[in-house]
Amino acid sequence: MSDITESKRVIPFSPPDISEREIEEVIDALRSGWITTGPKTKELERRIAAYIGTEKACCLNSQTACAELALRLMNIGPGDEVIVPAYTYTASASVVCHVGARLVLVDSQVDSLEMDYDAVEAAITERTKAIIPVDLAGIPCDYDRLFAIVENKKSLFRPNGELQETLGRIAIMADTAHAFGAKRGDVMCGNIADFSSFSFHAVKNLTTAEGGALTWRTIPGVSNEEIYRRLQLLSLHGQNKDALAKTKLGAWEYDIIGTWYKCNMTDIAAAMGLAQFERYPAMLTRRRAIIEAYDAALKPLGAETLSHYTEKHTSSGHLYLTRIPGITAERRNEIITRMAERGVACNVHYKPLPLHTAYKALGFDIADYPNAYAQFKNEITLPLHTCLTDEDVAYIVREYGEILKEYI
Repeated sequence: MSDITESKRVIPFSPPDISEREIEEVIDALRSGWITTGPKTKELERRIAAYIGTEKACCLNSQTACAELALRLMNIGPGDEVIVPAYTYTASASVVCHVGARLVLVDSQVDSLEMDYDAVEAAITERTKAIIPVDLAGIPCDYDRLFAIVENKKSLFRPNGELQETLGRIAIMADTAHAFGAKRGDVMCGNIADFSSFSFHAVKNLTTAEGGALTWRTIPGVSNEEIYRRLQLLSLHGQNKDALAKTKLGAWEYDIIGTWYKCNMTDIAAAMGLAQFERYPAMLTRRRAIIEAYDAALKPLGAETLSHYTEKHTSSGHLYLTRIPGITAERRNEIITRMAERGVACNVHYKPLPLHTAYKALGFDIADYPNAYAQFKNEITLPLHTCLTDEDVAYIVREYGEILKEYI
């Protein structure tokens, strides 16, 4: 085993990759006088929409805000049901509770992190209004299967409101927090599901410190400009003019259309995002190189990993999840501690929702989600970020490999 004390190497799990370009862009925002929603936010929205291939994008202060406002836009609330995988972070599910709908959790597939699509289909009732799939680690889920399911269940669908009636089926409202830049075939994530909610949190591939973006596919007969307008109302107290619009000469007058929410993105955050956006192709390339280096070293040892790059999909390379066959949760935690002693911070993605106090209080029991628990108990996530050097990657591979030999 390598000499730990000799190395002195410290590798954090997921630090933000901030260059002078981001700092200069933020300084420019501060000097401009626009520090709340303004021209930089609007420009970031334009670039995101063009990148993904949608007509519009709406930047907000988090992925969670994006997902919740999408549900509210679709008039989903009390009396409705929304299906979510049990193997995910709380943001995928908490938004369902925020709008007052009934949360329906489904298990994972056997030996897979993807949701069990047969279980999804079986869970659909006349009350089901949406499915929230998760592109875990930046790998697109099986949208073809999901759209086939909702088409097959159209006879059960009972629309409530104009958008639901126009769509005419259960909505696919994806949690794409990890998947900015991912593709399924030639189609970008964000232009596959009906609605897609991205995260630009500090640990994400592209960061605005805190932030997110909502994108959506065109619904025939519905104006994308009108959807954008409604999102602006929902995110700005129901005020019919944002600060930028009110700066026009004599344009102070405004109205409050509804008693809604406050979750807009600021130009300071957007400034960081614009700089990150310029660097993003190279960042995605670097993530792929790290993943390929990990795969080459760890797969021969028996570690199970996700397939980030296949003929069907291209991942955003957000997380590198590994599974160690046959070990218990206690042994998994022991490996994480041993890696930490060697200066490498590892993580677990994710603790299934039924293991958390809040979801237990809602009546969920992990015993009903055996496949999700089986994925969780032996999962270890290695650092994967663009601040890693080749020497860091080699060190992680060597230390992890030495430890795994004792467990596999």
